Amino acid sequence: MNSAAASEATQPPSELEAGPQASSKGRVLAWAAWDWGSAAFNAVMTTFVFTVYLTSQAFGGEDRASAVLGGALAIAGAAIALLAPVTGQRSDTGGRRKLWLGVNTAAVAVLTALCFFVFPRPEFLLLGVSLIALANVFFEFAGVNYNAMLAQISTPRNIGKVSGFGWGMGYLGGIVALLIVLQLFVQPRFDWFGASTQDSLNIRLVAVFSALWFSIFALPVMFAVPELPKPKRAASLGFLASYGLLVRRIKAIYRTSPHTIFFLLASAIFRDGLAAVFTFGGIIAAGTFGFTLPQVIVFAIFGNIVAAAGAIIGGFLDDRVGPKAVIIGSLTGLLVAGTVILVLGNDNHTFFGVPWSGSTTFWVFGLFLCLFVGPAQSSSRAYLARLAPQGESGELFGLYATTGRAVSFLAPALFTLCIAVATPLVAEGDAQRWGILGIMVVLLAGLLVLLPVKAPSDAEIAVVPQS
Repeated sequence: MNSAAASEATQPPSELEAGPQASSKGRVLAWAAWDWGSAAFNAVMTTFVFTVYLTSQAFGGEDRASAVLGGALAIAGAAIALLAPVTGQRSDTGGRRKLWLGVNTAAVAVLTALCFFVFPRPEFLLLGVSLIALANVFFEFAGVNYNAMLAQISTPRNIGKVSGFGWGMGYLGGIVALLIVLQLFVQPRFDWFGASTQDSLNIRLVAVFSALWFSIFALPVMFAVPELPKPKRAASLGFLASYGLLVRRIKAIYRTSPHTIFFLLASAIFRDGLAAVFTFGGIIAAGTFGFTLPQVIVFAIFGNIVAAAGAIIGGFLDDRVGPKAVIIGSLTGLLVAGTVILVLGNDNHTFFGVPWSGSTTFWVFGLFLCLFVGPAQSSSRAYLARLAPQGESGELFGLYATTGRAVSFLAPALFTLCIAVATPLVAEGDAQRWGILGIMVVLLAGLLVLLPVKAPSDAEIAVVPQS
């Protein structure tokens, strides 16, 4: 590390090492409760229920609606790429990490609730995808501050386990939320006004439920985890001036810790593939494999159980073998499972005299996808938290969001492109299956870029200028 860079800052090596020497179980539980609540947006709204509703025949057909949804999410990704690092930087320097977590969470809840007004007609498709896309923007902003809190509640000895526990809580929260949605709205156990299917009232009420669920479980972290201390010499910068500081800090990170930048680039690619697995998973189950909405939700429940187990196990492995090994193993497993789903499709097969249906293919290898997604996500977060300079976690996780969203058009665009190319070449209704190929290409590219990146234990902590 050169002396010129070292003279620009006096902070300890990393925010994680400068943080608490022991974890408070209460703070960890309160922090993880946000992940639990966020499942109402991730699992219910964007993966297994509301986007499946948006891409149904009521909105013009699976192929067309899937393409429109993919385009809207790509636009949202561009907005996140432009704004996320500066929002993280300003929450760091202003000592307002928790405040902005609350503000952005509230925005997601409001936009989710507004999805109630998306009626099942083609003219409402644009409203629906716009609300989901905008909610994704604020969800990512909230996630920047939430992820940055990881260094405040964990230690170098248990950061992998804490991160994995958070992801596991998210998946388990998704199970409970999906069970409630299934029992009250989709296949109601008793007759009540929310069970009405007229104008898809039951599905539209799912949006209201999801908004309330997220809001309630986001509250504990606001009381249990203290606000980030405001730096003593925090400079007051205008919004545009923040970009100048951001550029200087990126240069300093590249100069003093280049593998931090290399990891941001690699993770940007493979995390886009991971996000696509969940974003388009329910859509593929319904459109390609013929799952009804109740069947999609049942699969989602089992998938979340498997994903929670994978995240928790991956967290323990992370603290023992390191995050890079966990990520590589997870991406390899995802590629194998995804390739099998693509090749076998919804056709019936016979293996060693045993009949094998398309639904069996999706159940078996779809659950394998769920098993490997959690560890890859959890260890990516823990990887970066280990490299964050003191007081810079928000900005670094903002860059984490930005680099991810800078290429977030990849998986949706390749998903859409593969469907478009396949449409005139395959039977009607079979084109959506080939969108899987686009997702696999992104995951493979991310794995190849990650291989030469140093593990955090072998990488330098960046030294960055304060103003």
